[in-house]
Amino acid sequence: MVATVASLQPPLCVDLDGTLIRSDLLLETLLILIKRNPLFLFKALLWLVQGKAVLKAQIAARVAVNPAALPYDKRLVDWLERQRRSGREVWLCTAANEKLAKSVSTYLGLFTGVVASDGRANLAGHRKAERLVGLFGERGFDYCGNEWRDLAIWQHARGAVVVNGSSALEREVRSQGNALQIFSCEGSRLKPFVRALRPHQWAKNVLVLAPMLAAHRALEPAVLLGCLLAFIAFSLCASSVYVLNDMLDLEADRGHPRKSNRPFASGDLPLAAGFVMFPALLLVGGIVAAFLPFKFQLSLLAYYAVTVAYSSFLKRFLLIDAVSLAGLYTLRIIAGAGAAEVPLSFWLLLLSVFLFLSLAFVKRYAELDLLRRQQRLQALGRGYRVEDLAVLQSFGTASGYLSVLVLALYINSPDVQALYHHPKFIWTLCVLILYWISRVWMTAHRGGMHDDPVVYALRDRVSLGIGVVAAIAIALAI
Repeated sequence: MVATVASLQPPLCVDLDGTLIRSDLLLETLLILIKRNPLFLFKALLWLVQGKAVLKAQIAARVAVNPAALPYDKRLVDWLERQRRSGREVWLCTAANEKLAKSVSTYLGLFTGVVASDGRANLAGHRKAERLVGLFGERGFDYCGNEWRDLAIWQHARGAVVVNGSSALEREVRSQGNALQIFSCEGSRLKPFVRALRPHQWAKNVLVLAPMLAAHRALEPAVLLGCLLAFIAFSLCASSVYVLNDMLDLEADRGHPRKSNRPFASGDLPLAAGFVMFPALLLVGGIVAAFLPFKFQLSLLAYYAVTVAYSSFLKRFLLIDAVSLAGLYTLRIIAGAGAAEVPLSFWLLLLSVFLFLSLAFVKRYAELDLLRRQQRLQALGRGYRVEDLAVLQSFGTASGYLSVLVLALYINSPDVQALYHHPKFIWTLCVLILYWISRVWMTAHRGGMHDDPVVYALRDRVSLGIGVVAAIAIALAI
């Protein structure tokens, strides 16, 4: 038999983390373990003291990953498939634990064999280089990697394939003269970072201004400055939680048609960056909050605690998740009153609870309706089933209409006479909110609702127009 050109090629060794997949299995499995029980974080530190190989083995013994859900680099996978079809040996060579590596290898069906870390040796850098040289000989293999520490392996390889490496790493590999293939990063590196902060969600934090506006104290410089600082602190802390939530919810997000494009779920942003981002954002937000009254600081602390609890486990419980979301909106108003040092309005709080409870039910309704259209029966990581759609709609519309009733009762209260010269104009708000709530639910019923009603409102021209008319009505009432 005559050997083909491909069969004469040396084995192709492929790294896993950051190369074959746009993620890190150690960090992914650690997050799954912590989400299951936060106390495992302390155990993980004890395992790490015994060595990284022990840490990986202990986590792998307790956690399994779904290889089908991992964010593979499709360009590399397609190229590897062509290499394998041509008769070349392709090996998965990774510092990840062998149990996890073998599950990925079995799923893809591409690899001749697996070389991975066990409970004794962490197969990275020089150790991996020694293992590959021992298996295939000096210059007896080509290697696909993505990190600077892979230079220790490329020095012993015949050829180097760089996948999603930095521009500086690509230049260094080319200077060595053995670069075979370069799969450069696609798109901006900054854009995924900004998307992970979810700046569009900061619009929710405008609620901290509501108590100041309701008390007609927006023209007082000290009050206005306090509320602006409160907005900044809330936005930073909210982004911190969004980053943490996206890290903890990877598998569920990857099963969602829109959330699968989030930076961590898609692999556009490495998990290692998230471990730096969420505490850094929290720290800066806390520094800003230190300049504000103690009542605001307590409200911000409560907001962060409830949000983390929601991201960790509350969102899995039927109805409790919706009440928690409504409570988080109301906490923003409570915090705004603390920042402005104005009394809390009972009417404003009650209006907030009913209105935002309705929007929380809209959020769940939209998610379930999308599942229904995909012919799926239950939301992953949630306590709802598709058959709950009608009940959620009744809960949500009732809650929304109750917010209109609260506003109508407020207009007839003595408080209005003290604050507004022409309170009759405020009746316009009842009509506007009634129409908007009805329109939101009709849109959701027809399948046109974004899974976040706030994003829908910011993009919907009718909603923005209603907001402008509402502002004019309030100005006329004053």
